[in-house]
Amino acid sequence: MSFTTFTTFTTRTANRSRFVLAALATLCLPAPAFAQAAPYPSKPISLVVGSAPGGSVDLFARAIGKHLQDALGQPVLVENKPAGGGVIAGTYVARAPADGYALLMVTSTFTTGVAIRTNLPYDAVKSFKPVGMLAKGPLLVTVSANSPFKSVADLVANAKANPGKLNYGTSGAGSINQFASELFADAADIKLTHVPYKGISPAVTDMVGGQIQMMVASAPSILSQVKSGRVRALAVTTAERSPVAPDLVPLEQAGYKGSAVELWWGILAPAGTPQALVDKLNGEIGKIVQSQEMKAFLLKEGAEPAVMKPAEFATFIASEVERWRRVAKAADIRPE
Repeated sequence: MSFTTFTTFTTRTANRSRFVLAALATLCLPAPAFAQAAPYPSKPISLVVGSAPGGSVDLFARAIGKHLQDALGQPVLVENKPAGGGVIAGTYVARAPADGYALLMVTSTFTTGVAIRTNLPYDAVKSFKPVGMLAKGPLLVTVSANSPFKSVADLVANAKANPGKLNYGTSGAGSINQFASELFADAADIKLTHVPYKGISPAVTDMVGGQIQMMVASAPSILSQVKSGRVRALAVTTAERSPVAPDLVPLEQAGYKGSAVELWWGILAPAGTPQALVDKLNGEIGKIVQSQEMKAFLLKEGAEPAVMKPAEFATFIASEVERWRRVAKAADIRPE
């Protein structure tokens, strides 16, 4: 064999060896390195709710879920985990894989609850990636239809004359109802007595029956009672008049400065969820809540669309937690 032939043979052998080694190395790589990942979503999505079926959060989740599955082409399954005041649901999603298939539906009470609890198994800001706000709505200052109070001024006058004797009900310690009531009491310079219940329904029943004198309740939980004539609404807690109850004056405009509170609903994902998935969900949800069908549904249930981008919603949640921590300290609001 000539030197040239030997060199050519050696070169070809070396090249062939390198090719075989490269092929073997490629085969040994994990699948994602050479196979394109399935487009999102490729399987059902869980929308977790920290309350029982039938409440406003559950109703909103099911309405959003139905439209979201139509837009995404995959089932969106509402999963109720009502125990623990929403903590079990929050823990479940915080510990779920950050792949966009487990989402958490939350309301204002998510931030008020965090404000008074120090031993939660998750961090309200660091453990989640906000997807977006969906809607907002007023809380209503209400009394029984048989109450002598015809206006907020009547209620405040009575409370001033009888410090601590006017009882207000809520759905539980640390709820948005309690925080809104204490903000109102502070703005009006009155002393009220808190009576916590296991849910809003028994509180409404007791107010109608006269066991408690007032409630600051969400529109979804109280509007039907107002419309039936069993409950009298005196004001709303929003800074401006609300399309949900346009005839009711806002507490702020009635002179009770610093009492403005809005109930809101939104969706969170586990921390670490890819931004592209979060943006996709945010875009679809934004289109859904701005549709005429969803606007009509929300207004009927006591809310209106309130779209926020993920970064804006993240800033909002952090500010809400800090706000309620200040209120909790000033009003000595503690968990049960």
